[in-house]
Amino acid sequence: MAEPGEAGRAVLAELAAALPADRVLTDADTARPYVHDEAEWAEYGAPLAVVRPRSTAEVAEVVRAAARHRVPVVPRGAGTGLSGGANAVDGGLVLSLERMRDIVEIDAGERLAVVQPGVVNDDLRAAAAKEGLWYPPDPASAPWSTIGGNVATNAGGLCCVKYGVTRDYVLALEIVTAAGEIVRVGRRTAKGVAGYDLAGLLVGSEGTLGVITEVTVRLRPARTAPPRTVVGFFDTLADCGAAVAAVTAAGLQPAIFELVDRHCLKAVNDWKHMGLPEDAAALLLAQTDLPEPAATAEADGILAAFEANGARDALVSTDPVEADALFAARRLAYPAFEQRGDAQLTEDVCLPRNRLAEMLERIEEISARHDTFIGTVAHAGDGNLHPLIMVPPGDPEAKARAQRAFDEIVDAAIALGGTVTGEHGVGLLKRAGMRRELDPGSLAMQEAIKKALDPDGILNPGKVL
Repeated sequence: MAEPGEAGRAVLAELAAALPADRVLTDADTARPYVHDEAEWAEYGAPLAVVRPRSTAEVAEVVRAAARHRVPVVPRGAGTGLSGGANAVDGGLVLSLERMRDIVEIDAGERLAVVQPGVVNDDLRAAAAKEGLWYPPDPASAPWSTIGGNVATNAGGLCCVKYGVTRDYVLALEIVTAAGEIVRVGRRTAKGVAGYDLAGLLVGSEGTLGVITEVTVRLRPARTAPPRTVVGFFDTLADCGAAVAAVTAAGLQPAIFELVDRHCLKAVNDWKHMGLPEDAAALLLAQTDLPEPAATAEADGILAAFEANGARDALVSTDPVEADALFAARRLAYPAFEQRGDAQLTEDVCLPRNRLAEMLERIEEISARHDTFIGTVAHAGDGNLHPLIMVPPGDPEAKARAQRAFDEIVDAAIALGGTVTGEHGVGLLKRAGMRRELDPGSLAMQEAIKKALDPDGILNPGKVL
């Protein structure tokens, strides 16, 4: 932990007077799990303390104390982020929202839910299902990540190709501003255009404009049609990209459309012994959730696109057990590589779908040129690629090559008309890439917004901008 200076001692004294004793952690060993997220390569500092409030009022107390003494505040959810966005800064407070876990309300008539930021994504989905409703955003971290973190990064997931990302479901937010004021933005109604879309602005702002303390999300009716899953095995990643483009060009809209390359399949097999095929370059997984007869027509169309674009084997399955195993392999790719003990640098570039094949080829070229292991999973249907760059521990030369590969992938995505992050956020790892992507006018507008809402720069300083 950081040694407190005068401002730090004043803040700690105020927090001790305002909050129950269990809210503030200053022991280094106890606080250690809170100082960084899952971005292994992003720097992090020594915080003054970790604060774990249980209510909006307590969050406001923390931020007001920090604002009085200009002490940085880093909001944090479950710490599952992959960009360093929740990493501690020296002498600041880590504000963990993990204990704010209440599902305040589910209104089946209005199809909305009100939740605190520490609610786990899958727990909200389960609660909505009991009411015959569904919350679609489903990042691969859904069993662990929190709604507050999902909102802060505008998380996507497997279903976003058809149903959209987190921003598409946020109706309203309660936030604590940089001055410690409690403000509500957005609305509960299905429509509303009164004033600027401040809720939309705050979604994806990564804790740099306000601390989210309550979220109102729209829900959809639960899906009832049994899904059909289309699987295609391809000998080249370029053929995978061509097949994705063909599905899109045919006007087909699968509910899930994923890519898993052979490196990821092997890692999952080595860990879970799932017996997945490893001899193809990659597999594509598409799933339709339409009612019959539209489901059969869509699945057949996807199958035809796979076969016409180089699939050496393709099939349609209605077996839910088989489908669940394949999608489990997609979700398990990250933790499977973690089991190997290598350091992992995760990319998150997003491309126009008609440039996907070209980008996949460039990733293979970059991997070979830098002698760096790169496995790839992707939300193929919306062009969001996640190259996973692996580095053996204790090998500085391999780490340097991997960093060069990371930077080249970012530059390749920008050159092909893409973006440096599709859903993981900018955090620390993508700041340089974002500045290469955005024009000066856009950056100036963002800096002006930050200055207006956080004039002293205490909210998650050093992140994003």
